[in-house]
Amino acid sequence: MKKTAALFIFLMYSLSLFAQGEKKALTHDDILKWERITEQHISNDGKYVVYKQEPWKGDPTLKITTPEGDEKASIECATNAQITSDSKFVVFTLKPAEDTIRTLKLKKTKKEDFPKDDLLIYNLKNNQIDTVKNYESVKVPEKWAGWIAWQTETPKDTTKKEKGPKGKKDEKVFPLFIKNLISSEVSEFPAVSDYVFAEEKEMLTFISEGKDSTFDAGIYCVDLKTNLPQKVWSGEGKFKQLTISKTGDKIAFLGDSSEDKKDEANYNLYLWNGEETASVVLTNENDAVPESWEISEDGGLSFSDSGERLFYGTAPKKAPKDTTVLEEEIPVLDIWTWNEEELQTVQLHNRNRDMKKTYLSVFNIPKEKAVQLETKAFSGIQQTQSGDGDKFIAWSNHPYAVQSMWEGSPDHNDFYLVDVNTGDAKKIDTNVRANPRFSPEGKYVYWYNAVDTSWNTLNIKSEKEFKITSPITVQVADELNDVPNLPRSYGNAGWLKDDEAILINDRFDVWKVDPENKTAPVKITKNGRENNIEYRVIDFENQGRSRFGGGEEQGIDPKKPMYLSGHNEVTREDGYYVLTLKKGEPQKLISGKYSLNRPHKAKDADQVVFTKENFETYPNLIATDLSFKEIKHISVAAPQQKDFLWGTAELVSWTSLDGRKMEGTLHKPENFDPSKKYPMIVNFYEKSSQELYSYRMPENHRSTIDYHYYTSNGYLVFNPDVYYKTGYPGEDAFNCVMPGVTSLIEKGFVDEKHIGAQGHSWGGYQVAYLATRTNLFAAIESGAPVVNMFSAYGGIRWGSGLNRSFQYEHTQSRIGKSIWDAPLRYLENSPLFTIDKINTPILIMHNDDDGAVPWYQGIEFFIGLRRLQKPAWLLNYNEADHWPLKVRDKTDFQIRLAQFFDHYLKGEPMPQWMKEGIPAVDKGTDLGYELSE
Repeated sequence: MKKTAALFIFLMYSLSLFAQGEKKALTHDDILKWERITEQHISNDGKYVVYKQEPWKGDPTLKITTPEGDEKASIECATNAQITSDSKFVVFTLKPAEDTIRTLKLKKTKKEDFPKDDLLIYNLKNNQIDTVKNYESVKVPEKWAGWIAWQTETPKDTTKKEKGPKGKKDEKVFPLFIKNLISSEVSEFPAVSDYVFAEEKEMLTFISEGKDSTFDAGIYCVDLKTNLPQKVWSGEGKFKQLTISKTGDKIAFLGDSSEDKKDEANYNLYLWNGEETASVVLTNENDAVPESWEISEDGGLSFSDSGERLFYGTAPKKAPKDTTVLEEEIPVLDIWTWNEEELQTVQLHNRNRDMKKTYLSVFNIPKEKAVQLETKAFSGIQQTQSGDGDKFIAWSNHPYAVQSMWEGSPDHNDFYLVDVNTGDAKKIDTNVRANPRFSPEGKYVYWYNAVDTSWNTLNIKSEKEFKITSPITVQVADELNDVPNLPRSYGNAGWLKDDEAILINDRFDVWKVDPENKTAPVKITKNGRENNIEYRVIDFENQGRSRFGGGEEQGIDPKKPMYLSGHNEVTREDGYYVLTLKKGEPQKLISGKYSLNRPHKAKDADQVVFTKENFETYPNLIATDLSFKEIKHISVAAPQQKDFLWGTAELVSWTSLDGRKMEGTLHKPENFDPSKKYPMIVNFYEKSSQELYSYRMPENHRSTIDYHYYTSNGYLVFNPDVYYKTGYPGEDAFNCVMPGVTSLIEKGFVDEKHIGAQGHSWGGYQVAYLATRTNLFAAIESGAPVVNMFSAYGGIRWGSGLNRSFQYEHTQSRIGKSIWDAPLRYLENSPLFTIDKINTPILIMHNDDDGAVPWYQGIEFFIGLRRLQKPAWLLNYNEADHWPLKVRDKTDFQIRLAQFFDHYLKGEPMPQWMKEGIPAVDKGTDLGYELSE
């Protein structure tokens, strides 16, 4: 019996080894085929789930299933799905196959001759599909159902002509089709330039340029239930910003129908109230329009919820061009002024946006009165009660704008209450480092004051201000803040109905806070801090809504169960919980050694869809109800994973050189053998150990290593947390990372002679600094690093136009002082000045169009290494910013990165591009991937 048992065990072990031997190591081509779930929708009735699987390179597939996992349809090349509000139809786009487009490109086919997208309408009841060829646009009502509208583009239908009396050319118009989804009846209207559904009623409005004598040019309204178009305005003209009220009883637009064929239009505000025709309710001659200002074509029109107010935008008139001067006679320059509010670089970056900037104004329809609400004195303004409140909140950073250059955020602001009926503005607070917001019902303005780490409110009616939290009552500021700046808050979870209370987060718990401090704050989650669980409210009622959308947010009903996510900061486990405000103490629904996403709930049912993942488990879609007791896996997006060698993730700990207990994640190859020695790559940024159970979707990344690729190919990957103090971030990285590396070496399974490091941007800086302090690493890739903090301090982030000084004084770089106050800190933290100490081969990736870190930082690094004859390479992707985004460039970077590490950490042959380089004359023809013998 013992021999039989031993033989059985041997056979099973042999079969296991054989099965494991069948698995392959991941390649970059395999990763390109890895599918992600890039769209997901659940029908309002909870009976259907629609999601899209999409590889990094190739065609997507749209899946239509039930929550039980029954697949109803699988459509290749489909994207941009929408489910009608009655849960009866799925509307989506069908794009030409990627191979089809590639073939046409190889044939030098003109882009206008490429096949067009099609619109597909899938009937969920009978599984039939209607196809609309060559569609241009589609709109699906969000709150009601039964109709959709689209436009198509064909050579015959497309109209390019002079539009109206203003002579504006190349304005494309297309036929408009409106389909009754129940009867399948389709109505067509010609030459439409814009169309809009009403939000809550079966109404649609559109602008048409007309068609011969058979259909007049003008603006129309269609009651979809009767399918009868009603003329809102007759005649040609130049029309903009078409809008319709929620209930469809009012339509507004900007129009200029004069016969003067000048280039600049003079827009009037038109309103249709259900009468025979729209009328002009406001012109630029009205006293409400500031002198030398005008009603702007760039200002969006919108009705308040009640429909009694119409909001529009005004702007200063632009100076006309001097037609007596040639373009070549005008000097081309930028003038930088020391005391202007914004740097010229910021102004130039925002120029196109600012040229279209408008200022909020309102037309009171019953009173027939226009009021200018926003002026140049304000930085921003927010409506309340969906436009129906009597007071709006405005704020201004202008008096403090210059110092923002070196201070960064949060901005200093003055707060104002603006009377919507008169336009009068009253300052209610001065120099607050916060942005104000309105509660959902508009009873309160509220904000987090970063200076004294408190939440504050202001009662709109009484104009009394209340400090509703303090560090003594609720610790709302970031307890782990490690930048020399004011700490951020942990945010809030929204308001209860009727603005009864606001829910405010601390590090672990959620607090119910009275907006006027009449009662003490109550910790509704009870035990978060005691159990190290970070609770956060899952607000299903406001999912998909903008938190600060000017009245869009709805109050949370305190009588209903409240659902929470929970993350354990010690074990890194995630969970979902439920509580009622009366009973308190969250009840666990589901939790474990995995990461959970924010679940998405059906609007009219208790059905939810969520994902559960860890390093080894793909985040496939899972359906369940709000009890989370019975779950059903819907998607199977990466079935090929079982064919590849994978890996594991675990938490490791050590002590930093300055005595702090540290943690990080260690990722091991599949079939890890502790008696063997493995090459290891150290990859880090700041703190990542809370992501222990992240799947880390396989990707040819733009800037970092792919953990699955390297564990699959026999590497260890170590990601240590870094904690910072003010003044010496390079030293902090060294103190935290290096003892973590040595603690792993002591375990015996790390090949101490074959350890690499890799990081990008802030991570790129840190690994460059480490190279100047230790020879432990056999190879380092440093992406977009700052190596000279002196030259970087005065530089520009070209992606925003901002000066970089705020980063060094107050944020990520953590120097804490200016170069004049602490020059030695800038010197000692800059790797450039000690690169003579570097003995590690360095691969740099820095692109000439980098908008975050000046490209010259990478050049300074490379030139210094070259001058000192240190092995170094610089990759510059010409069509990339801070990192390459095109699949071809990301894949190329990952191939070269792997070849670099394989050579120095595994002893593989050096590729041609490393050994001899690629001459400029061979650029684009010779990639140099070949390995030299």
